[in-house]
Amino acid sequence: MTSRSAVARRYGTDLAWLITGPLAFLAVICCLLIALVSQQPYGEWGLGLLLLTALVAAHLPVLSFVVRRQTLSATITEIPLVLALFYLPPLTLVLVATLAALIAQLRRRLGPAKFTFNVARSAAATSLAGLVLLALPPVGGVGPGTWGILFAGVSTITLVTLAAVVGVITLLQGWQAGLEVFRTSTVPLLAAGVNVAIGLIILLALNTTYWSLLVLGALALTAAVVYRSYAHFLRQHRTLADIYELTQAMTRSGQDGTLPDALLGRVRALMQAEYATLWLPAQGRHPEVLLTSRVDGRGLLDFSKIPAAVRERVVRQRQTVALGARLGGDRDQLAMLRAAPAKDAIIVPLRSGEAVIGTLEVVNRLSDVGHFTTADVPVIETVAAHAAVALENSRLVDRLRHDAYHDTLTTLPNRRRISGALDEAVKIRAPGEVVAVLLFDVDGLRQVNESLGHAAGDQVLAEVADRLRASAPSSALVGRAGGDEFLVTLRLENAEAALQLAARLREEIRAEMVFEAFTLDVDTAVGVAVHPDHGSDAATLLQRVDLAATAAKSMPGSIQLFNPALESRSLRRLGLASDLRKALDDGDLEVYYQPKVTLRDRRLVGVECLARWEHPAHGEVAPEDFVAVAEHTGQLGRLTEIVLREGLRRSRDWGHAAQPLAVAVNLSARTLTDRHFPDQVRELLAEYDVPPQRLTFEIREAGVLDGTDRPIPTLRRLRDLGVRLSVDDFGTGSSSLAYLRRLPVQEVKVDRSFVQGMATDPGDLAIVNAVVTLSQQFGLAVVAEGVESELTLELLQDIGCEIGQGFLFSRPLPYERLEAWFGAQLESEVPVSPDARRLRVVPDVAGNPR
Repeated sequence: MTSRSAVARRYGTDLAWLITGPLAFLAVICCLLIALVSQQPYGEWGLGLLLLTALVAAHLPVLSFVVRRQTLSATITEIPLVLALFYLPPLTLVLVATLAALIAQLRRRLGPAKFTFNVARSAAATSLAGLVLLALPPVGGVGPGTWGILFAGVSTITLVTLAAVVGVITLLQGWQAGLEVFRTSTVPLLAAGVNVAIGLIILLALNTTYWSLLVLGALALTAAVVYRSYAHFLRQHRTLADIYELTQAMTRSGQDGTLPDALLGRVRALMQAEYATLWLPAQGRHPEVLLTSRVDGRGLLDFSKIPAAVRERVVRQRQTVALGARLGGDRDQLAMLRAAPAKDAIIVPLRSGEAVIGTLEVVNRLSDVGHFTTADVPVIETVAAHAAVALENSRLVDRLRHDAYHDTLTTLPNRRRISGALDEAVKIRAPGEVVAVLLFDVDGLRQVNESLGHAAGDQVLAEVADRLRASAPSSALVGRAGGDEFLVTLRLENAEAALQLAARLREEIRAEMVFEAFTLDVDTAVGVAVHPDHGSDAATLLQRVDLAATAAKSMPGSIQLFNPALESRSLRRLGLASDLRKALDDGDLEVYYQPKVTLRDRRLVGVECLARWEHPAHGEVAPEDFVAVAEHTGQLGRLTEIVLREGLRRSRDWGHAAQPLAVAVNLSARTLTDRHFPDQVRELLAEYDVPPQRLTFEIREAGVLDGTDRPIPTLRRLRDLGVRLSVDDFGTGSSSLAYLRRLPVQEVKVDRSFVQGMATDPGDLAIVNAVVTLSQQFGLAVVAEGVESELTLELLQDIGCEIGQGFLFSRPLPYERLEAWFGAQLESEVPVSPDARRLRVVPDVAGNPR
């Protein structure tokens, strides 16, 4: 169904004839009735000519205001109408009023539809007023009775005029516009009443003496000047009030992103324009904005009446361009504006300092006779200045809001943003699905920063972010949790699907990264947690996925699904912090010793010193737990010193002079950054009088082979002391044996995971064989960890490995049990044959064989 306003837009003002025709018909009927009823329907032509002149002058608009596309004008026509109703016969009155309207409309150069409507309206209103006068008692004198009759006649004209205007606007633009005209008619009706009173006063003065015309003329001239000044002041006041309201609205809307909505509608109303347009070019992550408010449109439209060439000139010259009948302007630009089509326009640049950030445009002053003037330019420029500040503030707020929830380097959402989204996802999770959280921890980023610089590290992080963003499902939210950690959250069918997605994304990240000056292989450890299995809110899920990722880092390149054991272990470690400090103070930690023996004859060549802690409440605490606690609480130095002191003391007090006791102590990577540690070692060696060659420091591969030269100075200082250096757990990292040639180490320990698997896995056997062969070529001793079977022992002997360590020979033992084990070894050395000699199995404290 087509609305009335849509019909009006389709057929234009032609529909006004539906009102004009009845008005003309009404005028004809009323004139015929007047001619039939009135005894003297016409006459007084000289006075009629004088009043015609007065009516034409009174038609000059004094105060105009616009309702949508239509202009309503308040005039002083009621003043001469009072005199015409009193002095002229009815038909002469209709003729004079119609001629006055005709002359006034010709001067205004209106279109045919509006011209005929206004003339027909005037004729219908005055002819109906003539009938009203004929129906009332005859006018006699200038007393109160005459006042009422004349007021009734003028009121008839005013009401018919108002009804005609409301009708035609309703027909053209819908009932809302008609209702708006009716609501705004209060001021014109009051003005008409005031004009009637003035007309009656003039009538009284003229009835007294015609010389009063001189006084009334002077008074009218003075009133016109005063009224003109007042009208100008009133317009200025209204403009300032509208600008103030506009700035307040822009300030409020700048916080919530609705600034164009608040700005354009008010600018259009303030400037009484048909169109108001805001244009902002694309800037950073902000796209181009082109929005227009139209007088009869709902919402904002994405078009502009201004030609692009005109707008480009405004931006280029950073000056306002005003085009129109009363504004002038460049001829070519006026031609482009007419072709748009538009009759006039003002385009103002929005300035931010020296830069132009956009334009504010108004097009087409409302009504056929209205035009923008030079007085309108400062108004729109003032509004543009406020709008530019509001837009910059709005973008600043938007930028701050974006920065608060996004990572600066990768532009990904940060932990706060992901936490909020995760809470929402948990609330609206559908049955039969899980909300998965995946945490990717990038391995080796610290080494990249230290060896290649932080700029290279940033490039790695940006590349990981791009790969995750490109590879993750479109429904996933990818973010950076901070540092070298990235989060991915989305809905999936189950935890198994989450693990599969984690594996696929990890493989995408592992693909070779090629930068300008270097190529890297980046791996990640991945933790996975899902709702509802592992938590009911974002904080719990993020905490538990952190635990899962930490567990995954213990096995490089692994993917770990959260399980309750991880949390209980983490909580247990947290509770051990204060207890460990007390245990170190009270000497509650013990040092156990695990023998290292030759594989051919099982002869003792040294022991590895291992710390053990029997907690009074928790029982035996795993070494990896309390070592981690010591590292995170700053107690690692004390723990290392206690183990080192105990090992050196036992080496000094070893009672078998023919077989000196060499000891090995584990060092963390953090200890290698302590420049005072070599001096401490020298002092302890001197204190316990132990030769430095009896002491071996074992450093895990991840600590000594980190791809940088950071640990080399400490290692060289330890080597200069005469201390032996060993690389522990070799094979679990990504380092090569060739890199060992740069380091002052004398020994390599093959990780137990390869040694234990070499009897069943040809791959592990090949790895151990390669490590042994190459190490021997580099002049390095090789120790095989985790020897637990005779078959493994034989394979190690076949490939030439000389030293082993494992449960096949002995578990870690207290010092007293170590001496017993060594005594048993000596007793077993019966000279039957070399192949028959074997170490005796030593039972542990509980009586179990070891």
